[in-house]
Amino acid sequence: MRGDPGRDPSRPGRTGTTTTATAGGPDRPHRDEIARVLRLFRPHTRTLVVVAVLIACSAVAGVASPFLVREVVDVALPRGDLRLLAWLAAGLVGTVAVGTALDVVQGLLTTRVGQAVMHGLRVALYSHLQRMSLGFFARTRTGEVQSRIANDIGALQTVVTSTGADLVQNLATVVVTVVAMLALDWRLALFSFCVLPFSVWLNRRVGRLRRRTTAQRQRQLAGMSATVEETLSISGILLTRTTGRTPEVVERFTAQSDDVARLEVGSEMAGRWQWSLITLTMAAVPALTYLLGGWIRGTGTALSIGTLVALVTLQGQLFRPLGALLRIVVRLHASTALFTRVFEYLDTPVEVAERPGARTLPHPRGHVRFEDVSFGYTGADAPTVADVSLDVPAGTSLALVGATGSGKTTLGYLLARLYDVDTGAVRLDGVDVRDLTARSLSDAVGVVTQETSLLHASVADNLRFAAPDATDAELRRAARIAQVDDVISALPEGYDTVVGERGYRFSGGEKQRIALARTVLRDPPVLLLDEATSALDTRTERAMAAALAELSRGRTTITIAHRLSTVRDADQIAVLDHGRVVERGTHAELLAAGGRYAELVAADAERAGTGAGLVP
Repeated sequence: MRGDPGRDPSRPGRTGTTTTATAGGPDRPHRDEIARVLRLFRPHTRTLVVVAVLIACSAVAGVASPFLVREVVDVALPRGDLRLLAWLAAGLVGTVAVGTALDVVQGLLTTRVGQAVMHGLRVALYSHLQRMSLGFFARTRTGEVQSRIANDIGALQTVVTSTGADLVQNLATVVVTVVAMLALDWRLALFSFCVLPFSVWLNRRVGRLRRRTTAQRQRQLAGMSATVEETLSISGILLTRTTGRTPEVVERFTAQSDDVARLEVGSEMAGRWQWSLITLTMAAVPALTYLLGGWIRGTGTALSIGTLVALVTLQGQLFRPLGALLRIVVRLHASTALFTRVFEYLDTPVEVAERPGARTLPHPRGHVRFEDVSFGYTGADAPTVADVSLDVPAGTSLALVGATGSGKTTLGYLLARLYDVDTGAVRLDGVDVRDLTARSLSDAVGVVTQETSLLHASVADNLRFAAPDATDAELRRAARIAQVDDVISALPEGYDTVVGERGYRFSGGEKQRIALARTVLRDPPVLLLDEATSALDTRTERAMAAALAELSRGRTTITIAHRLSTVRDADQIAVLDHGRVVERGTHAELLAAGGRYAELVAADAERAGTGAGLVP
């Protein structure tokens, strides 16, 4: 199994699809990306309409206060009308109460919508990644994938949950306030608006700067996540400790963390001086408005003190949401970099997709046939397998042997449809595996590899991952077949024992046997054993060989092995060399032929220090 191109993470994938983030590209957000973000909210249109109505009502309630203040200053106080003053005071309190209640309801609705959108985005990305080919994960660091789901989507939490509502709310407040100011006094209103073009211009500059900084920061976070995933796992700790590289690993992480901290500061400080200038300008406008109002009154033009006070009050209600609006636009500029990274993964094509109208096999027999199969990994100098034709009748066994890199594991991958053939076909019961549903194929073909994968859960949960409805008795039967029941039962917690990170509490051989029991539990008609007993000692291997022989009766078994002692009893043995079948026959026939297989048996016996492998 080791040495096959499919095992090499450094090799490029089948389509050459890049997984490098492009969020740091053009400064201006692409319109199609913005439209795509808006489409995420389409299923919640009705709720958003209700939110918009609530926001409009809240904005109207907010601008009512200055008009009430004008009546207080110009009418109630000069006349000494306490009754009118009481009604106006009640109106001031009432507008605040109504606005607050509307804001609470609107906040609840927008949070629900935002969380629904976040949930949908996370599930869509995770589901899409689950359908990606093995090649995608061979060329992509696990930490990078985790960063897209955790860091990028996590950073969108605030944007999706509240930013949209804040944008609409502040925009509505600005529009209503502008109308109210023009209604009070158009001259002072136009003077107040002089700050707007300058503010918008500066805001656009800050937004572009934030977008670039955010893209760089997310790339650095992805790199840091990958380092954590690689070096803080059990295998990573073992590697760094046993090679004495702990100081270097810490130094690398320190440098990455320093870059992230620097970019965080840059993101936070981006445009800070521009914002200070905008804030100063907005603070100066009310004072200048009083000065202009005094000059207008001095010319004899009608302008009541109440109108002047109300208009300056409205200026405050204009500049606060306007400043918030400008900051939200900057935040949206930055968030487009995050959406770009998420959409990049969502747009990565599924290389091994289920075809429309895919078939199921209700009662698969297990007849496997490779018909002129050729396949090559992208970037390889030559095909990994070429013109391979093999027929494995149902209930028989096939052993694939050959030197490292000869294409044995690749043939197994093609049968399990982890990759698709370039030419030819792999058939199960006469049906091209590309025409089967993914569930039907996985139910028919059980795969056990030497690189076992166990969840951080109990032994029972790991076994039931393959058969959720399995009873305790069925678990134990599968474990006995895999020669691991005694080991599990001897533990203090038995089948409730937590296996640890990647099954670290168990030896390599024990993990392989648990993985084998998990496959046995599924009872598939086809067994694909890829070095499935490589980590077993000789005694356990012999016991399991007997168990597998019993299990294989009436079942198609394809074994990929370096230890040739494990494949002597196969109904047929195919010898691969540079991706081609060079010999085929039984153990005795191939030994008698004195060809490539005989050479492999001799080399195997020499490594084992015995000539036993030469015995037919």
